[in-house]
Amino acid sequence: MNTQPQAHPQLATLPEWPARTIAVLAAAGPAPHAIPVSAPVRAGDRRILLSLQRSRGSLARLRARPSVALLVLTAGNIALTARGTARIVQELMDGAPEYATVAIDVEEIDDHRQPEFVVEAGVDRRWIDEDEQRALGRRAAALPALAGRR
Repeated sequence: MNTQPQAHPQLATLPEWPARTIAVLAAAGPAPHAIPVSAPVRAGDRRILLSLQRSRGSLARLRARPSVALLVLTAGNIALTARGTARIVQELMDGAPEYATVAIDVEEIDDHRQPEFVVEAGVDRRWIDEDEQRALGRRAAALPALAGRR
């Protein structure tokens, strides 16, 4: 009997996911740290863009240890972990200087889909602050324009 853990199947490229997706970014630090990330953007077969608030500790953790994992579970049976290296593309995000733009250069994509079930939806939210909802929409719309930057 094989007692060795089985490796996850790998995807060759990132699939498309809905714009409303909320993912979980895991970063290393003195201790592991995970944060929800609203509206990550697929910016190519192996690149993801996201915006992070500059006032939080996440950017300092990424500078110290850029190895990250982004868990995406959302509609359309999207269930994956993208592992790679994060880097700050813009310290002050265009149009939202309280945020930084971060790119994840994806090295491996773990496929978490299972034949026994289908992921029909991910985490969702009900907006209480409409100004923040519009601000997130503007940030998410600005990210694809950065897809060509390295």
